[in-house]
Amino acid sequence: MADVREYGADELVALLPLPADDANKYTRGRLVVVAGSARYPGAACLAACAGQRAGAGYTEVVCAPEAVDLVRSCRSSLVVRSWLGWGAADLPADAPGKPVAFALGPGFDAEDAACTRNAYLVLKHADAPVLVDGGALAALSTPKGRRLLKRRFVRGLPTVVTPHGGEAARLAEPFGLPTDDPAGLARLVALAYGVVAVVKGPDTFVSDGDDVVAVRCGTPALAKAGTGDVLAGVLGAFLAQGLEPTDAAVLAATLHALAGRCASVRRTDIGVVAEDVVEALPEAVSALVALA
Repeated sequence: MADVREYGADELVALLPLPADDANKYTRGRLVVVAGSARYPGAACLAACAGQRAGAGYTEVVCAPEAVDLVRSCRSSLVVRSWLGWGAADLPADAPGKPVAFALGPGFDAEDAACTRNAYLVLKHADAPVLVDGGALAALSTPKGRRLLKRRFVRGLPTVVTPHGGEAARLAEPFGLPTDDPAGLARLVALAYGVVAVVKGPDTFVSDGDDVVAVRCGTPALAKAGTGDVLAGVLGAFLAQGLEPTDAAVLAATLHALAGRCASVRRTDIGVVAEDVVEALPEAVSALVALA
């Protein structure tokens, strides 16, 4: 079993990306959510709204043309466009004073060629941190996906992957990695793919290939469709605000769990849905500060 540590409440509070007095929407981070297939459009809504609640200053969504109207209607402050005609020249680059990050894959349909094409496009051309979640994870275990990840690693571009246990096992398969220990699996996936791996579960494990960090405040209230999309949006927002990948992942997983707990106080473990978790994120921040 891998050696595992945990962040203390003081460490986590110190990571909160509080805005500077002279901040503007671009200095607070631009989050590009590439998500939402025709089959699963709601995932883009959840990830983007969570990214806003987690502090991203400017959140835009690139989604299937069939999803555009739904995503626009879910929140007026989102910038939304179809991925038809969207290409490498449209990807914003991370720059001093104007940080950028991508959240790729919530609501992707692994059988949809457009989803696969956009996964490869972002991995190849995004000059910024990239979070890979949901259906986009399937692209990583292909030879092309592994080549693109290696290229990002060599260039020093951070990539974070957020598989649940079954998805992590599929990532392990091409390398024959053992899957019996989720903490060890997080470390091995991180090493094999050159990423920060977040293996989600009742206990979530985050690894950069060297260290393994546990987040043990999960709740069964989060065992609902869409809550993983919420985590993707929160983690993407923290990357967009300049947090280091491991720190961003641990803070996001912690606040996601606390938001689930806060939501369950009002809705019960039975009644919580993913939208409740999004709206409970500010309360989760307050709860984390109270623990420090």
